[in-house]
Amino acid sequence: MSVIAPTTARVTGRKLSALEATGTIVYRNLLVYRRSWLVFVSGFLEPVLYLFSIGIGVGKLIPGFEVDGHLIRYAAFVAPGMLAASAMNGALFDATFNVFFRLRYAKLYDQILATPRTPSDIARGEISWALIRGGIYSAAFLVVMALMGLIDSWLAILALPAALLIGFAFAAIAMGLTTWMRSWQDFEYITLATLPMFLFSATFFPLTAFPTWLQWIVQCTPLYRGVVLCRELTTGHVTWASGISVVYLIALGLLGTAIVRRRLATLLLT
Repeated sequence: MSVIAPTTARVTGRKLSALEATGTIVYRNLLVYRRSWLVFVSGFLEPVLYLFSIGIGVGKLIPGFEVDGHLIRYAAFVAPGMLAASAMNGALFDATFNVFFRLRYAKLYDQILATPRTPSDIARGEISWALIRGGIYSAAFLVVMALMGLIDSWLAILALPAALLIGFAFAAIAMGLTTWMRSWQDFEYITLATLPMFLFSATFFPLTAFPTWLQWIVQCTPLYRGVVLCRELTTGHVTWASGISVVYLIALGLLGTAIVRRRLATLLLT
């Protein structure tokens, strides 16, 4: 669906600020999802169901894990992992499937570039929308965690900005990779990358459960860095690992944004 914000006609003929250009693209996506709100909401349910089935069901069989010398209930251990996964899933859907359709089939970005907008504006707008979607999922999930008594520290209020960092990193990198995809079948590579991360990023079991060689690999993945950050904030046991995670996710997001700008310029302006 090719919908461009109605402000386009009024601003044609003058140079838009970065905030205006980004805002109109976000507004366009908001108009589209206003009639597809059920699709928007459905992405929130998967991590919640995981939390109920594994965090609570299996939690009755597993008392908890010791992390950095602190015993954490199993449900409270799993919940931050699901929070990070929720931020990842919310950002990935818009930054992959939707971007691919708009780029290759709807030709929406070609239409946008006929207005006073640039590939950088498109990159910022789409990544910002993916962040909004991931942020809404994460905020709702945090409310569920609070209602279930799975938050043990006031530092959990910082878990929402942490989730936005996770969404930023995944949205930017995923959108950059999407620009190289040639068909819908290529999205199997996205699943091939995200599913192992979801299962092995210390989401359900501590990192020490894995062999040493696998621990080193896991620690380099963005979802693990997000899980560590969210878990330390919701449990109140913050270590130097959180600082590493913040720097890692910001750097990954900035790298992905730069890739998206360059790729869109190459595909659409040449």
